[in-house]
Amino acid sequence: MPPKKQAELKLSEADDDSAAMPLDQSVLLSLVGYNCRRAYINIMPLFQKRMARFELRPVDFTVLSLLRANPNINQKRLSVAINVSPPNLATLLDKLESRGLLVRQRNPLDRRSQTLVLTADGARMCVKAEKTASELEDKATAALNPDERAQLILLLQKIFLTENDETDG
Repeated sequence: MPPKKQAELKLSEADDDSAAMPLDQSVLLSLVGYNCRRAYINIMPLFQKRMARFELRPVDFTVLSLLRANPNINQKRLSVAINVSPPNLATLLDKLESRGLLVRQRNPLDRRSQTLVLTADGARMCVKAEKTASELEDKATAALNPDERAQLILLLQKIFLTENDETDG
């Protein structure tokens, strides 16, 4: 019988007690992306569950919230702000428009383009959805005090906000 390879020795000599020991995640826990993803994995199920009553996906919520804060923006600016291709955004806007949540209207300053505006129903739903999102984030970040939460948001924004972004902040 040939001698066992090193990996085979480790597997065959594994102790059931080692299964109860936590895995060494030190390298992964030192990575910003990994930590962001883990936080996202914890927050998204809460978000999806609470937004289900509004029948809103995260991208739908984002569009409504941006339109509420920035009425009469054009589709191109919105596309850049949320990093969604114009064809995909057009499909998303069609769905929101068919639900009566927004309308496309001719831009009075440039009749060749359209601006986007929430309907009264869309604005009402957006206010309720934003309140729901705020409440669920408070729950999801309950381990942080208000200053830590604010600091976390600022640090994350330093990663993704640039001078060319469509956001003010």
